[in-house]
Amino acid sequence: MTRSVWDSSVGKKTVMAVSGLIMLLYLVVHMFGNLKIFFGSGDFNHYAHWLRTLGEPFLHYEWALWIVRVVLVVAVVAHATAAYQLSRRDIRARPSKYVHKKPRSSYATRTMRWGGIILAMFIVWHILDLTTGTAHPGGFQSGHPYQNVIDTFSTWYGNVIYIVAMLALGLHIRHGFWSAAQTLGTGSRTRDRALKTVANALALTLTAGFIAVPVGVMTGLVS
Repeated sequence: MTRSVWDSSVGKKTVMAVSGLIMLLYLVVHMFGNLKIFFGSGDFNHYAHWLRTLGEPFLHYEWALWIVRVVLVVAVVAHATAAYQLSRRDIRARPSKYVHKKPRSSYATRTMRWGGIILAMFIVWHILDLTTGTAHPGGFQSGHPYQNVIDTFSTWYGNVIYIVAMLALGLHIRHGFWSAAQTLGTGSRTRDRALKTVANALALTLTAGFIAVPVGVMTGLVS
């Protein structure tokens, strides 16, 4: 039963929709957490420490954080796998390119695949930069996330990578949220305008919220 659902296009689209919404929920929480950097190093570092002690004493140190990480990894892998397989299926079904592009196809729709690739590469860089410290530009300091963030956004390439990825994320959310609503059956002609408005608002809010951090460092507001 599970295999037959996964093998169907509807099943893969449903997996993409659910995993996408899980990641969207994480992004909203993550953005609000990131914005605490504007309240100073004490608040930001305390927030980062709180994430590791979340659930104590019922859960051990960092267990809650690792549970979130595992759920996110599963969501990302499921989302990417379903997207890739649907893309391959679409290519096999239409081996020749359209003579005319779809007139209502938005920029976000046409760039979903490239946006996904950009975001996948960004996730790897982001983890190596601010989680493991492997690709960190300065002397990575475990337990000092405030200084680590400043180190990253004190470099031109750190800012470029992050801002480009967040712009790609905004486009991805703008199209993906509306598509998820259609897949899960919540969309309709009467709701389309409202859903697109919500999608645009989410995309704009998250993009601006995430980009505010490197801009804050570049302008000296965060130092």
